[in-house]
Amino acid sequence: MLYWFLKYLALGPLLRVIFRPFAEGLENVPRQGPVILAANHLSYSDWLFMPLVMPRRVTFVAKAEYFESPGVKGWLQKKFFGGTGQVPIDRSSGSAAAGALKTQLRLLSEGQVCGIFPEGTRSPDGRLYRGRTGVARLALEAKVPVIPVAVINTDIIAPPGKIFGRYARPGVKFGRPLDFSRYEGLESDRFILRAITDEIMYEIMNLTGQEYVDLYAQDAKKLAEAAATEQATTESDRGGDNHDERPSDR
Repeated sequence: MLYWFLKYLALGPLLRVIFRPFAEGLENVPRQGPVILAANHLSYSDWLFMPLVMPRRVTFVAKAEYFESPGVKGWLQKKFFGGTGQVPIDRSSGSAAAGALKTQLRLLSEGQVCGIFPEGTRSPDGRLYRGRTGVARLALEAKVPVIPVAVINTDIIAPPGKIFGRYARPGVKFGRPLDFSRYEGLESDRFILRAITDEIMYEIMNLTGQEYVDLYAQDAKKLAEAAATEQATTESDRGGDNHDERPSDR
């Protein structure tokens, strides 16, 4: 109930008036039945604008900690995340990945729409990164189609590391459903999972027009942090060297 209240009466109308989000390819999303929406991930606002432009409820999985904080703040946080279409990861499965898969399988078995970001984390620089194979395993085990989704301009509105950047009109493009039933029974084959994931990422790339990088976004972030640290160290050393220099005697 809170989800629909926020979408149509509270938060949703405000976002529509301010940002005027647009959608393309909505006819590719079935009106009922389980389906996976696999999208690029540019900003924390992706999970706000994607559900906003489509009539069906979209559910994402989120860390269980978001739903377990104590006190009034924790209660408000739980209500907000639940009301915006997020559910906690099942923590009885031993790992976050297994818990997310179990939770999403349950949602799909109930006929829901599951949103997933195959990159696993937000793009650090606006490029599209290698997808994690969890989306492929989920599609095969649940036996449901995958719709590639392109989220546009959200990194301008809310860039990484900032709450708000500058104004832009966000958009969401829905591609044609991808059917992987030909791989039924091969959900444990890592080569098949990689092939399916790469196909999904290729379709997302075609929708977004992003440059593709065959590297996990998390690894790209680590490399960038290491490079920044090395540069800072080098500049510090140069500063020290310059400080030690003395003008030559004349």
